[in-house]
This record gives sequence, structure tokens and C-alpha cells, in this order.
Amino acid sequence: MTRVVVVGAGCFGGWTAYHLARSGRDVTLLDAYGPGNSRASSGGETRVIRMGYGAQEIYTRWSLRSLGLWKALEERTATQVFHQTGVLWMARDQDPLTMSTLATLERVGVPHQRLSGAQIEMRWPQITCGSDTWAIVEPDSGVLMARRAVDVVVREAVREGARYATTAVDSPQIGRGRLDAVTTRSGETIAGATFVFACGSWLPKLFPDLLGERIFATRQEVLYFGPPAGDARFAPPALPAWIDFGEEMYGIPDIEARGIKISLDRHGPPFDPDTGERTAGETLPAVRAYLARRFPALRDAPLVSAEVCQYENTCNGDFLIDRLPEVENVWLVGGGSGHGFKHGPAVGEYVARLVTEGGEVDERFQLATKEKIQKRAVY
Repeated sequence: MTRVVVVGAGCFGGWTAYHLARSGRDVTLLDAYGPGNSRASSGGETRVIRMGYGAQEIYTRWSLRSLGLWKALEERTATQVFHQTGVLWMARDQDPLTMSTLATLERVGVPHQRLSGAQIEMRWPQITCGSDTWAIVEPDSGVLMARRAVDVVVREAVREGARYATTAVDSPQIGRGRLDAVTTRSGETIAGATFVFACGSWLPKLFPDLLGERIFATRQEVLYFGPPAGDARFAPPALPAWIDFGEEMYGIPDIEARGIKISLDRHGPPFDPDTGERTAGETLPAVRAYLARRFPALRDAPLVSAEVCQYENTCNGDFLIDRLPEVENVWLVGGGSGHGFKHGPAVGEYVARLVTEGGEVDERFQLATKEKIQKRAVY
């Protein structure tokens, strides 16, 4: 039986291990801090899952495929990992990204509606729109419970036969065009026939010469605000998740009494996932100003919780899925770039197929397309 070692038990690594274990491979899954930990890009409480991706149809189709797999996971484990809140994609005038999103949703057959600003305010009076605002609503999309979902995926991988261990690995020592084993910080050697490094922000730490200037870890703040006592207007089903690209903001309604989550979707400063302090507050003025404009009833809402996570960006937002150059049995999987979590099931399926069956990697995911300068193109 072919032994595969997967390093990184986040969303990409967990789903890769799950699909490989289901295919009959002997799988060992490793993570330095544990599934869904607070340092991971896959940590935190919630993530939006939506089908809209402008003209990037592959991501629309992967998100659609992933939603089905998330729902199947939920049914199989009797654990809620998805809330069907709907997703509201707000736009201005003839915004090119939103217009191309509309065309892609229609072409792929994703249920959606186009709403005027007046229709938005009629359906959700807690939202204030400008005269030039319109939106797409995806009624079947919603919110994933991130930390919980990763934990469930890893437990399912173990149920399928994978072994899991919390341990950190050193940078791999490559010889003769192959990797024979990884060594942990405690000195243990773990051998394998194939290795998948799906460790997000730690990829440039393990492969500094290759990825040190191609994977950019950035500091991102997530803020939670408390709605007025007894006010159900800001919880599902009264409010959907939303994306407001003109304002560079996105938000998630008050799910499981956590508070209304809002984040500035703009790449922050460089960040070290191991040692970076995770005290939030730098974006608070900008987020409060946005609340006052878009959700006036929350103008004075208290900040009830805050998180600092990180994006691990590629140059343009496309994922990295490719072999390590000149090493036949090592795969690099990462570059979630702030939008990757929703795609975990489809990414894991894709990687598992490449590992077990071979085939060409889509050009957009190849290492050769990853430059040393950021030019964000995928949102």
C-alpha cells in the first residue's frame, strides 16, 4: 500500500488526507499545532462560501462542488458545519467584476437574483444602500464553521484509516530527486513514498529558497460586534452574509450568538504565523465608519470579540498546486490567498487524484506562474 505523508492539517491538507485515505492509501497527517488551531489560516470561527468569482469559472465550479461535499460531511457526521444564510454580493454601477460574476453564475446555472438598491432595502431594511448600489444574491450559499469543520474533516480522515499526529517537521532534505522521509523537531523520522506539503503560511518557512518570496503571509483582522439586546435583524435568517467589494469589506451575520463579523478585505502587513502577536484593533476605525454607513443601527455596537489571522497569498490569488521542482514525489499545496477555505473539499479531491492517478496540473496552479510581486486578480 502506497504511503503518503501530508504535512498540514488545515482545510487543504485535511481534505487531501481524507480523499487519499478513502482511495486506499496509507496516510499519515501531521500538523505543528493541531487542526483548526488559532495560528492557522484555517482557524477562526467562520468563512463565507459563495459561487461568485467574476470570470474565474473554475473557482465557481470548485465552490459548487465543495458545497456539496461540505453538506455531505455535515450529514455523515451529524455536525453542523454549514449555515445556509445566503450571500449578498453588493456592487456599484457597471462594476466589471460583478457583471462578469453575473454572467458566470448564469452560464454555470447557479441560482441567483439581481436586486436593485431599493429591492435590497425592502428585503433587508437594516441595510442602507446608495443610489448606485445593486447586488447579486446567492440564496443557496452561506457560511462555514471553519475551526469546527477542519476538526471534523481530520476526524473523518482518521475514521477512513489515516493516522494523525501533532508534531512539527523540519525543512526537508532532498536527495537523488526524491524525498525519503521527513524529520520532526523531536527527532522522529517519518518515511513515505509521496509527500504533500499543505501547510499554508509555513510553506515559505519549510522551502525558503523556493517560496520565501512567492508566498506572502499578511496580517488580517476580524472584528465581531454585538447587536442590540433582543434584536434579531442581524442574525440568520434575517440577514445574509455579504461581500461589499467597493468598500473592501465582507461580513457574516450573528451566527451562534458570536456577534456580527466584519473584516476589511485588504492585504495587511507581513506577518509571522508562529510569533506574530494577535491583538486586533488597527482596522477598528475603518470598520466602524463602514458600519455607520451601511448598518446605521450598529453605529454604536460594542466590539465583543476580535481575531487576528493571516492570508497566505500567491502573487495573484490563484492557488499553488504543483510538484517540487526536480523532485518526483513531493507536492506543494497552498496559497489560499484569503478565499481558499471554501474550496478545501475540491482542492483535496484534485490533489488526491494527481497523487494517485497522475496527470497535468492546471497552468494557473503551477509554480512557474507564481511571481515575486503581488498583483491580486482573484477575489
